[in-house]
Amino acid sequence: MTVAVIGLLAVRRLRATRSGGPGSVLVELSVVEQRYRAVLAVLAGESVTSVAAQVGVSRQSLHKWLGRYRADGLGGLMDRSRRPGSSPWQSPVEVEAAVCELRREHPRWGPRRLAHELGRVGMEPVPSRMTVYRILVRHGLVEVKARGRRREDYKRWERDAPMALWQVDIVGGVFLADGTEVKVVTGVDDHSRFCVIAQACVRATGRAVCLAFAGALERYGVPDEVLTDNGKQFTARFGRGGEVLFDRICRDNGIVHRLTQPASPTTTGKIERFHQTLRRDCSTTMARSRGLRRFRRPSMPGSPTITTPGARTDHSTWPHRRSASPRSPRRSAGPCPCGSPP
Repeated sequence: MTVAVIGLLAVRRLRATRSGGPGSVLVELSVVEQRYRAVLAVLAGESVTSVAAQVGVSRQSLHKWLGRYRADGLGGLMDRSRRPGSSPWQSPVEVEAAVCELRREHPRWGPRRLAHELGRVGMEPVPSRMTVYRILVRHGLVEVKARGRRREDYKRWERDAPMALWQVDIVGGVFLADGTEVKVVTGVDDHSRFCVIAQACVRATGRAVCLAFAGALERYGVPDEVLTDNGKQFTARFGRGGEVLFDRICRDNGIVHRLTQPASPTTTGKIERFHQTLRRDCSTTMARSRGLRRFRRPSMPGSPTITTPGARTDHSTWPHRRSASPRSPRRSAGPCPCGSPP
């Protein structure tokens, strides 16, 4: 008799306490042992109905045990896998191979980005985000972790329409093709997450930030509100006080300038998430692996403009609000407010 069969016949003694007379013990039988005793009782002549009632299972289950015991012996009474013999709705092998290959080339790309890139190369039909995620899990390319907090526990806020609020910030750790590190003035629309500002500069001075902001106002129009952190380029709230150049541009164009609370980066979570993608795609490692697509000619010395991978470039359908006209002092957003005061 093999070791496996001996293990199946073994009795698990969980507790050995006196329950009645001397020497009596409480014994818990294994599942295979219980099934084996039920089969032996039926083979000894008892009815299937009575044995099934004693064991607490249906007659169909007991007949199934009998059939397995006659066919495979004691090993047939073990639990079997409930996995279906075939999965007709599983993704084709070619799709899984393409997903795994793209993931290995770009380990930082998630399911949503992988599905987007597969659609760009012409795969039809394009797998959904959850399909890509299941493929990655099945092949061990992602580590499944328990979520610390439920998605419902997070309080999300978002404006109801585009051009209602822009989030503006500055990010470092971005490198040009020659290895030069630059700062990038970034801005995203709160509703659509459309990138309205992506201006690189060697030093993120107040003038450089205002030039990038004014250029976005000229190109896309004037939003109702702008949300920034408490950096010295945006406010003098924790400095000497007064009005900085960024505040003046907002005031001249009728924009409500909102500031976050100190040490609360989640308030501008949308643009912080954009920074994460920007750093990944514009790193030198991603540049060597086609992550960094191209650089545009600098618009002015010291302020090169970059085109981020996957950024939207078709502006024909962008919903313009009120435009910044240089003829109206209240709507002017050109370079004039960034110069010397009139």
